[in-house]
Amino acid sequence: MASDVAAGKAHRDRFLSVRNTYTPSTAEAIKQRFNEHLHFTAGKDRHTASAMDYFFVLARTTQDHLMKKFIRTQQHYYQVDPKRVYYLSMEYLIGRTLSNTISNLNIREPCVEAMNSLGLQLEELQELEEDAGLGNGGLGRLAACFMDSLATLSVPAIGYGIRYEFGIFKQRIVNGEQVEDRDDWLDFGDPWEMQRRDRQRPVSYYGRTYVDDEGKSHWVDTHDVFALAYDIPVPGFRNDTCNVLRLWAAKSPNTFAFSDFNSGKYIDAVLDRNTAENISRVLYPNDNFFTGKELRFKQEYFLVAASLRDIIRRFKSYRYGVDQPLRSDFKQFTNKVAIQLNDTHPSLAIPELMRVLVDEENLPWDEAWNTSCLTFAYTNHTVLPEALERWPVEMMGHMLPRHLEIIYLINHNFLNEVVKKRWPDGSRDRELSIIEEPDQYNPKKRVNMARLAIVGSHAVNGVAAIHTEILKASLFRSFYELWPEKFQNKTNGITPRRWLIGCNPRLTDFLCEKLGPIEQWIRSLDSLQTLKSIGLNDQSVVTKLAAVKLDNKRRFAQLIKRDYKIEVNPEAMFDVQVKRIHEYKRQMLNCLHVITMYLRIKKSPNEPVVPRVVMIGGKAAPGYWMAKQVISLICSVASVINNDPAIGNKLKLIYLENYNVTLAEKVIPATDLSEQISLAGTEASGTGNMKFMINGALTVGTLDGANVEMREEMGAENFFLFGMTVPQVEALRKAGYNPKSFYDKSPDLKVALDAVLRGVFSPSKPDKFKPVVENILCHDFYMLCADFDDYIKAQKKVNEAYLDKPRWSRMALCNIAASGKFSSDRTIREYCKDIWNAHPCEPSVTGNVRAELPSRTINEGKAI
Repeated sequence: MASDVAAGKAHRDRFLSVRNTYTPSTAEAIKQRFNEHLHFTAGKDRHTASAMDYFFVLARTTQDHLMKKFIRTQQHYYQVDPKRVYYLSMEYLIGRTLSNTISNLNIREPCVEAMNSLGLQLEELQELEEDAGLGNGGLGRLAACFMDSLATLSVPAIGYGIRYEFGIFKQRIVNGEQVEDRDDWLDFGDPWEMQRRDRQRPVSYYGRTYVDDEGKSHWVDTHDVFALAYDIPVPGFRNDTCNVLRLWAAKSPNTFAFSDFNSGKYIDAVLDRNTAENISRVLYPNDNFFTGKELRFKQEYFLVAASLRDIIRRFKSYRYGVDQPLRSDFKQFTNKVAIQLNDTHPSLAIPELMRVLVDEENLPWDEAWNTSCLTFAYTNHTVLPEALERWPVEMMGHMLPRHLEIIYLINHNFLNEVVKKRWPDGSRDRELSIIEEPDQYNPKKRVNMARLAIVGSHAVNGVAAIHTEILKASLFRSFYELWPEKFQNKTNGITPRRWLIGCNPRLTDFLCEKLGPIEQWIRSLDSLQTLKSIGLNDQSVVTKLAAVKLDNKRRFAQLIKRDYKIEVNPEAMFDVQVKRIHEYKRQMLNCLHVITMYLRIKKSPNEPVVPRVVMIGGKAAPGYWMAKQVISLICSVASVINNDPAIGNKLKLIYLENYNVTLAEKVIPATDLSEQISLAGTEASGTGNMKFMINGALTVGTLDGANVEMREEMGAENFFLFGMTVPQVEALRKAGYNPKSFYDKSPDLKVALDAVLRGVFSPSKPDKFKPVVENILCHDFYMLCADFDDYIKAQKKVNEAYLDKPRWSRMALCNIAASGKFSSDRTIREYCKDIWNAHPCEPSVTGNVRAELPSRTINEGKAI
């Protein structure tokens, strides 16, 4: 009987194996699968299907190609049992998925052919996809780049995040003002996600704690919600690896009977359900302002609690399709698990893991603490004081009482067992304590989450060389003195799959012509260096590169005409600054330069000028009044300039509405000049600067963030530098910075600000922008006035270089050739080597699994 059962199972498994499945990869096969999905998945035919139906059907067809790799990758990881990387991030700014997936699977040509044969255009279908706006800016875009690199390098990894029902808001500019609309990115559903109901995880809040007679702590009377998993496959570039991004959605555990309707309990239950599910309802928009909102705190704990339960479940049940625990000994945990905290937002993972290990798994405190510290690593992304999270002790104690107890114990042990050995007089206690005492500025005790992350991690890294040095020298100086071995630098990078191959096919073709097939250089971008020796000795190469840029500019000029009803000259310099609107990013400095150019043209209309199309784009946090005023001023200046017949094509100013990943993919390849003009010492790294660089834009910028390393790589002669250095900024601030003195000494600055103050750009409301000017002249924390004249001089050098077209193109070539360091593949390799101790583990879809360890029995029946 047993043999019959075994034989039946073997027979079933053979037919359920992914090895026997058919993958559509030719145009004819894709066309056939497309028609099958149209009829049997969408339930439509060509007479009833809409354009959106066709997009979803193509996405399903593409996903068919993906699934074999996805399943085989997970099988392989369970079979080999390697160390896995778990990336915890509150944001993933994914953008569109279809084009990137088709490219990574190397099926673009057959897809184009199949769609053409059906009377459809692949490009038009790709335009129908909504951006998955699950992030505010650079933090989320970096996480998405890292996921791409992890899969491309075949590193066993899972990204964890939140499936926000509403992503980053959609920005509309109405009468020159930012208006926020909700982002219904899931309005039509997401064709890429796979709901995993068997992977629901309970998450608890509130309640109380008590200690039993044996001294064991218990957390009881909690209010619970469930985290429901949604998986998005993340394919590597033209390999057999497909990792996963797991996003959690909040679901209420409430059950209720319709018999209770008349008693009112039904309505109460529905309201409770809505309250629970609000946790994952909306992305918290203020990513650079910490305002202590309870929703954000709930979201952060929701992410880490659900993810850690999933991580521990996977560690225990390390065979594919097996839910029963096979490991109970946590001594191997750090050899199998590496958890990266993407900024302070997931720092609650540290007390949560301690709670699980001590309270649920019954590990001794010291063993649990050692395991926890060796598991976590922390990436810091900011030096701005307002962005550092500090949660009120009272609020944390109410919502997570057991975690607050654990944090207090961590802090007690740290101060008494570690800090006292180095500084026995207690002189550094206040600077190092995780618990911040009340002071004249903050009347409540608070938990400093960055300090918790440092104390509870074995590695701490900055994201650019200068940023890391600032962390060591000022923000975390005492921690660095205590643990210098913990601190590292990992300069950020971008994925060249999306930010070169995907967004700039003309430049990619040019590079393939000079360097060989994509596969020969895309995973090792240092090979772009050979482009420099080729191009600088061959004028035809430089000429062809200029033609590629001009073609991209013509295409973007068409978009500007279509969407903004403004005609621009593609031969003009495309000068672009796109990023979140924040005072430290200094969009106002850019605006003042545009005003200066405008006033000069008005004063001397017959003087020759270098034509410019200045484009500024980005979203201001809804509650950030000054940033929204800056947007309004830029739009007002644009309205005056673009409607002044005396200006014509000499100067245009355009505010790019609703800047997102998709718009970035269009504007960056068309850009001549990239504005990276933040005050030195305020930008951690930046990644937009790298995207412009690899696409052949030149940079005008300060010695801030990754600009410093970019300039070193490309050569100072290929970078338009201006502004103070970090030491000069600190010295000026210490001496007592007076912006008015710079205003008095700079004729251009005075004329520009006076024009704003007189209402030149707001004639119906002359005083409208008076608060903006007063803020600059009376405060100017980010020192626009101090850097203004040097910025104007740098822009003069930009004009001179642009007039010499061969020189400009050679400089662009040097930028592209030097961009190899800024691939996220390089960044991930460094994390694997220096922090995670993780190694590639690539499966094989077509043959036997490539495994370094003996194979184990695989059950293909369960979700991962």
